[in-house]
Amino acid sequence: MIKNNRDSFSKTEYLLFAVVAVAVFLLCISVGSVNIPLRETLSVILRAVFNMPAEESLSDSVILFVRLPRVICVALEGASLALCGAAMQGLLQNPLADGTTIGVSSGAALGAVLAIAIGANTSILSGISTVAMAMTFAFLSLILILTLAYKLDFSLSTYTIILMGVIFSMFSNSIVSFITTFAGEKVKTIVFWTMGSMAGSSYGNALLLFGALLLFGTVILAHARELNAFAIGENNARHIGVNVKRVKFMILIAVAGLIGVSVSVAGTIGFVGLVIPHITRMLVGPNHKKLLPAALFLGAIFLMLADLISRVALSPLELPIGVITSFVGSIVFVYIFYFKRKGR
Repeated sequence: MIKNNRDSFSKTEYLLFAVVAVAVFLLCISVGSVNIPLRETLSVILRAVFNMPAEESLSDSVILFVRLPRVICVALEGASLALCGAAMQGLLQNPLADGTTIGVSSGAALGAVLAIAIGANTSILSGISTVAMAMTFAFLSLILILTLAYKLDFSLSTYTIILMGVIFSMFSNSIVSFITTFAGEKVKTIVFWTMGSMAGSSYGNALLLFGALLLFGTVILAHARELNAFAIGENNARHIGVNVKRVKFMILIAVAGLIGVSVSVAGTIGFVGLVIPHITRMLVGPNHKKLLPAALFLGAIFLMLADLISRVALSPLELPIGVITSFVGSIVFVYIFYFKRKGR
């Protein structure tokens, strides 16, 4: 299969990634329109964790009610998108694949935009309605794409799934544009949301993202060995005992669920699921037993830094996080492929 001296992360590697992630996490909480000393940041967080008496100060309010829930959501969002991208690239054996490849992201965005346009997001159940619409449309999109792919190709080949995903994405984007045209005063909300933003994230959003990552992420991580087998081709994987169709369905369903929740919380954030798996592969190799856990850490680190830039670059104005990830991601992606081909 894939040659590697070790099948999984060593304790040293886990510790290194964890230390970097925690350092970036604390940096993102401390830095912003109002800079807070690192010692004070740590003190506030520790008091909250251990339920110690809190001080009535501006720092406490900023950290506990604004930055902490937001940075937690950003980290979970980045980890989710990177994990989905790594899984899709391994499953489809396509370096340009990510969570958006099969059209699930576009379907989830369509559901959320529809919820905003019809005013569901202004009701008492605002967060639930948008999330529910995004997840429902994500799964309906997956069902439709796989049904069409199955009708065209009984074996559900990679190329057929990608083709159906691209076509469905174009179809969904056209409907989103149509809805936006007649959205009236909600056009600004829809446009800003489609560019991706973590503003206003809450502990409820963090709990939702954590639950989705725990559930669907576990499914993806559990299929690391099968994803390694896909590297030698679907036919060869089938010959060594991998149930190709079952693995495809399980991973696609897990990716659909995770992308649906991610899109509903933060909108469409591009390039995380595309670029981070490539960077991770350069650092730890192609073995998915190492690649998938490492992608979780690097995705969280990358998106936390992107969110920090979006908050401080034009302070007090805030840029959509999708603008930052697309700008940085496109440059990094070209850089990676240039030097890969130059190395060959």
